[in-house]
This record gives sequence, C-alpha cells and structure tokens, in this order.
Amino acid sequence: MTTAQAVVLAIVEGLTEFLPVSSTGHMILAEGLMHMEQSPLAKVYIINIQFGAILSVLVLYWRRFFQSLDFYKKIFVAFLPAAVIGLLLNKVIDRLLGSVITVAVSLVVGGVILVLADKFFKKQIENVPEDEDVVTVIKRNEFGLEVEETQVLLNITWLQAFIVGCFQVLAMIPGVSRSASTIIGGLTQKFSIKKAAEFSFFLAVPTVFAAAMFKLLKQFSEIKGTDIGVLVMGNVIAFIVGVLAIRFFIGLLTKYGLKFFGYYRIIAGLIILILYAIGYNLELVG
Repeated sequence: MTTAQAVVLAIVEGLTEFLPVSSTGHMILAEGLMHMEQSPLAKVYIINIQFGAILSVLVLYWRRFFQSLDFYKKIFVAFLPAAVIGLLLNKVIDRLLGSVITVAVSLVVGGVILVLADKFFKKQIENVPEDEDVVTVIKRNEFGLEVEETQVLLNITWLQAFIVGCFQVLAMIPGVSRSASTIIGGLTQKFSIKKAAEFSFFLAVPTVFAAAMFKLLKQFSEIKGTDIGVLVMGNVIAFIVGVLAIRFFIGLLTKYGLKFFGYYRIIAGLIILILYAIGYNLELVG
C-alpha cells in the first residue's frame, strides 16, 4: 500500500462513514479501482482508520455524550441487534465483503429505496422542528434562586431505540449503508430527518468501534512498528474529513432530503455494473 493509496482510503472513510452511501462499499470499490494488493498492512489500515471517523462524532457532539445514563442505555439497546447478529454471521459477512457485484447491486437497490423514502417521509424531511430535543429545567443556584437551564436530551423511547437497531442489521450486507438503514429506521419511528441522522451518528460510535476493535484484535499481530506512522496519518485524515462530512451532511439533508444520495447511489452502482460487464477488473488483488 502506497502513501497515496493510504490517503485516498482515509478520505473515502471520512467522507462516507456517516453518509447514506455505504462506507464499506466505497472502501471496497476504492481498493478495486486502485488495484490494491491485500497486504497485512492494508487489511489492518482500513479497519484502524474507522477510529478516526468515530472521533469526529465524539468531538462534534461531546455535550450529548455527557448528558445522562439514560443516553448510554438507549444507545446500548439500539446497538444490541447488530452486535448479536454480527457475531453469529461473522464468517458469512466476511465472505460478502470482497464482492464488488454485491456492493454495486446494493448501491442501486439502496438508492431506489432512498428516493422512495424521500417521498414517503416527505413531511418529516421538510418540516424539521427547532430544538426538538431541548428541554428547560428549573434549578436553584448557590443563592437559592430559581434559574432556567436548557438541556439537549436523547428524547426517544426504548422501543424506538431497539427498532432503529434492528434496521442497522441490514447494513451488514456490503453496500447497504449503516447510515441509510438507521436513518430510515428513525424515520419509521416518526423522527425528523435531523433527529434520525443525529441518532445514526450516535449509534455509529459503539457499532463501528466494536466491529473495528473485533477485527483489529484478530489482526493485531500484523502491525509492525514502521506501520504506526501510516495508521496515525490515516486516522487524522479520516477525523478531519469526518467532521466536515457530518456538518455538510446535516445541511444537505435538511435542504434536499434523501433523494440526492439516492440518485448518487443509483448512478454509482450502474457505472460499476457497466464497468464489470465490459470486463474492467475491479476485484481485489491477493
């Protein structure tokens, strides 16, 4: 893996981890387009740079992560379905991860679903209430006087958290997109598009962290001292690009909805299928 390839992969990870376009699918495609050899470092690298992307959520939403124990409990409930199914079907998922055709078909099908979801959930996408999770709390200060404080809470039920978590299981198919599945899951639970996207960001932290850590521990022995610099560089790039992508994504969602990403997925998937049909080699080397 060259330095240029490492930079490209980190940018792709940071851009796509939180967008409804499938980060895993785009990483597989990026590797195929660059005809990358599946070296031990490359395998560890694409897993490790996910930590940089996760850090971008923690930095942007750090106040939400220190609000209450209830926040962590509901995130955990949403995380459970993917954790259980992921462990049970780990070998099956690994076999699917190298399939460019699976990614391309998933991109097209997922794109059609996003376009339809944009129409079906039109009210929740167009009518986003301001400060929907902000509550006012009356407290007493050190002088005994009552003061108002505003707190931003994760205002969802246990059942809603679990259902969104069940939608996340669909993302185990390469190309489906964890972000797309959880956002649509949130919309089915009457979330606004902004709230659905933010909950998807929060849920990404334990889900991506656990999946990345599980795979990293299995391949930890592959890491050499000379690889540390490359891994640090990749995480820094993924973090910076991730911060920009999240800020860009929220604005784009509230302005254009899901159809923008749906059309992109359809076009990207069809291009890949056409390239594959005319004999262009997109399979991973090694």
